[in-house]
Amino acid sequence: MELTVLALSFTLLLIIGVPVAFSIGLASVATILAAGLPVAVVFQKMVGGMQIFSFLAIPFFVFAGELMLYGGIAERIVRFANSLVGHVRGGLGMSNVIGCTLFGGVAGSPLADVSAIGSVMIPLMKKEGYDADYAVNVTTHAALVGAIMPTSHNMIIFTLATSGIASVSVLSLILAGLVPAILLTLCNLGAAYYVAVKRGYPTRGAFPGWGEVMRAFGASLPGLLVVVIILVGILSGAFTATESASIAVAWALFITAVVYRTMSWKNFMTACAKACKTTGVVLLLIGISNAFGYFMALYEVPQLTGELMKSISSEPWVIFFMINVLLFILGTFLDMAATILICTPIFMPIAMQFGMDPVQFGIVMLINCALGLNTPPVGSVQFVGCAIGGISVGQVMRSILPFYSALGICLLLVTYVPAFSMWLPNLITK
Repeated sequence: MELTVLALSFTLLLIIGVPVAFSIGLASVATILAAGLPVAVVFQKMVGGMQIFSFLAIPFFVFAGELMLYGGIAERIVRFANSLVGHVRGGLGMSNVIGCTLFGGVAGSPLADVSAIGSVMIPLMKKEGYDADYAVNVTTHAALVGAIMPTSHNMIIFTLATSGIASVSVLSLILAGLVPAILLTLCNLGAAYYVAVKRGYPTRGAFPGWGEVMRAFGASLPGLLVVVIILVGILSGAFTATESASIAVAWALFITAVVYRTMSWKNFMTACAKACKTTGVVLLLIGISNAFGYFMALYEVPQLTGELMKSISSEPWVIFFMINVLLFILGTFLDMAATILICTPIFMPIAMQFGMDPVQFGIVMLINCALGLNTPPVGSVQFVGCAIGGISVGQVMRSILPFYSALGICLLLVTYVPAFSMWLPNLITK
C-alpha cells in the first residue's frame, strides 16, 4: 500500500502542476504517514542527503558557468566557430553547433549554452535568411553537449546518486564523456548540414584563411582553457575533482575581469544571483530525492522493476533499449537533476546486472536526460530557444526529426558500443 501511495501521490502532484521538488517531498510525507513512521525521518534524510563534501563542486561549477555566460566569452567562441566552418553550405548552422559545443565545455550547462550562444546566433541566422525553426533546432540540440562535458555539475549529481550501488569516480565519468561529446557534435553537424542542403541554404562568403582562424582561436583560447586546466589538474593530482570546480570559478573571474575586461559589476551580481538560485533548486532536489530514494529502496522498487523487465525479455539489448525509452519518457516530465536522482537507483542495478559498466550507464543517463531538456512538456532548453527565436514550440517540433534522429544515433552507439564511453577511462585510469 505504501508503494502505491508513493507512486500515485507523486504522479498526481506532477499532473496538477506542482513543482518537481515539492511533488517529491509531499509524496514522501504522504508515504511515511501511510506507513505510520515518524515524519522526522523525511527531514533527517533530506538534511543527511545534502551534508556531503563533494556537493561543494555543484555551486562552484554553476557559478563558473554563469560567470562565463555574462562575461563575454560566448562572442569570442562564436567568432572562432564562424572562421572555421562559416563558409560552407549552411555554415552559420554548423558554426552554431561548434560554438555551442565549445561554450558547453566551459559552462557545463545546456541552459546556459542555449542562452549565451542562442542569443548571438539565432537572431544572426534569421537575419541571414535561415528559417527560425532551423536556427532554434540547431542551437537547442547542440547545447545538449554541455551535459556531458567536464564542467557539467550533473556529473557530480550522478556520482552522488550512485552512492551505495557502485563506486563511480568523477574523473572516470569526465573522461567517459569526452568521446561521446565529440560523437554528439559530429551527429549534430551532420543533421545541420543535411537540413541546410535539403532547404537550399546559401554559402556565406569564402574561407577567411588560417590566419583569421588562428587570430579568432587566440581570442577564444583563454576561455577554452578551463577544460584543459580541469583535466590536467585532476589527472596530475594537483587538485581533486571537487577542488577543480573552485579553480574553474577563479579562472572564469580572472579571464572575464582581467583578460577580457568584459565583466561589469551589474553582470557579476546577476551571475551571483542566478548561481544562488540554481544551486538552491539543485540542493533542494538532492535533499528531497534522498528521502524519496529511501522509500524506493525500502519497498524494493529497483528489484520489482528489474523483475518486470526480465519478465518481458532476458536479452541485454532489449533491456538496455527499454531503459533508454523509460529514461527518455521520464526526462520529458522531470528536470535533469531530478531524473538522475530518482532513476539512477532504479535502473543502474538493472543495467549492471546485464553487463553495462556503471560509468557507461552514467553517460547513457546524461544523454537521455539532456534529450528530455529539449522535449515538451518540461523542455527548458527548447523553451529558451523558442523564446529567443520568436517561434512556437509546435513549429519547432514539426521539423525536429532530423536532429532527434542524429541524437538518437549517438545514444544508441554509446549504449551498445561500450568503447565509445569506456575507452578513454580504461586507457588513462589503469
